[in-house]
Amino acid sequence: MKIAIINGPNLNLLGKRETDIYGNMPFEEFLKTLEEKYANIEISYFQSNVEGELINELQRIGFDYDGIIFNPGGYTHTSVAIGDAVAAIKTPVVEVHISNVHAREEFRKLSHVSGKAAGSIFGLGLKGYELALEWFISR
Repeated sequence: MKIAIINGPNLNLLGKRETDIYGNMPFEEFLKTLEEKYANIEISYFQSNVEGELINELQRIGFDYDGIIFNPGGYTHTSVAIGDAVAAIKTPVVEVHISNVHAREEFRKLSHVSGKAAGSIFGLGLKGYELALEWFISR
């Protein structure tokens, strides 16, 4: 099974930025725990702060992988193009957000991805990525 994790803007700063919201663990450290726990799953990881690079990655892997765990970061609320890219690919996508975006600023309640994703996980911290991975395994 091949699962991709794609993180959008500012998620490269996990463990450093707004730790009261996002926690103290860098994503690369968390990723190692996933890879160890799910050694039989091929997990790829991509992060970019650039909208077009995220779209390119979705299109690159969106017909060959068994699942994509996608945290589009701030582009969730602003990028119609990212939503369109999720709709255009065949690989199912689970949208994950570390914080509960619905409990934050009003503008964060709009997602251009949710309606095109197989499902969405909000507010469960990094555990949301693992829950998404478990969902793909159970399919």
